[in-house]
Amino acid sequence: MVGHVDEASRAVAGDYPELFGALLADHGLELVAYDMVAGNLPDSVTECDGWLCSPSRNSVTDDLPWIRPAEDLLREVIAAEPPYVGICFGHQLLARVLGAPVARYPGGWQVGAQTYEVVQSRPWMDPAQRTITLIASHEDQVGSLPDGSELLARGTTGESRVAGFTLGERAWTLQAHPEFVAPLADHLLARRVDLIGAEKVARARASLARPLDRAVVGSWIARFFATA
Repeated sequence: MVGHVDEASRAVAGDYPELFGALLADHGLELVAYDMVAGNLPDSVTECDGWLCSPSRNSVTDDLPWIRPAEDLLREVIAAEPPYVGICFGHQLLARVLGAPVARYPGGWQVGAQTYEVVQSRPWMDPAQRTITLIASHEDQVGSLPDGSELLARGTTGESRVAGFTLGERAWTLQAHPEFVAPLADHLLARRVDLIGAEKVARARASLARPLDRAVVGSWIARFFATA
């Protein structure tokens, strides 16, 4: 955990342990939470069979005391090669650790239900899909693919050109939030009108009526951890 859901919105669907627990509930995975923000780090990357890095309300470019330890832990994960999945901040953090640029997107916030083109296929991506629709909530973006990685997904509107990537057979990432449910996103958006802008928030809230591919991506995460 590299962050928490806004405290005012946690009553909707919980914090990240509850959100990912619900996403993966039917797949027999045991989740253990390490709150990096509170300084709760594992003693070794061998403590768990795989690692999932959560989203965060902070930026990977922020100068915060817990970000360097998070980067160091991720370097250990890369070196030891247990399976790793990075979501939103976890996507951007892996890109940054690998030397790729992460910066504010000139077009502003990307929010609401967004559709992404899936540009590669892996055995754990079952059922396979050519596009996925998930909830997005980010202002930063990965500017280019890290060295040694392959593009996994990109936005269908010309934005989020690096919406997900794979690193060999042991790591993959997504910019969007498979753990987010529409009521949570709606509650967060309603509280961020001044931050994001009324027109963009209105469009984003309307988009939440679209069907989401949460279950599909949840099954990808589970199959990846089971087979990597």
